[in-house]
Amino acid sequence: MTESTGWAELRDRRMGEPGAEQAYQAARLAYELGRTVRELRVQRDWSQNDLAHAADMTQSAVARFEAGGTVPSLPVLERLAEALDADLTVRVTPRSHAA
Repeated sequence: MTESTGWAELRDRRMGEPGAEQAYQAARLAYELGRTVRELRVQRDWSQNDLAHAADMTQSAVARFEAGGTVPSLPVLERLAEALDADLTVRVTPRSHAA
C-alpha cells in the first residue's frame, strides 16, 4: 500500500504537468471575470434572468459564466458590459522584471 499524498504534494505534482499553469491561469481569469459580472449584477438588484435578457443570452449561460465555468468571447463580454452599463477594458501591459 502506498503512503497517503497530501494536498500540497499533489498540487505541486499536478502543477508540474505540461499545460497545468496555463489551465490554472485560464481558470483564475474565468473566476475573476465571473465574480466581477456577478457583483455588478447584484448591485443592480438583477436576477441572472434579468441580465440574460438585457445581454441577449440565456440564464444558464450567465450562470456558467458567473461560476467561472467559461470565458466568453470579447463580443459577449461587450454585451454583458453594455447590459450592466459598464465599460469593458482590456489591457496588455508589460511585466516588470528585476534587473
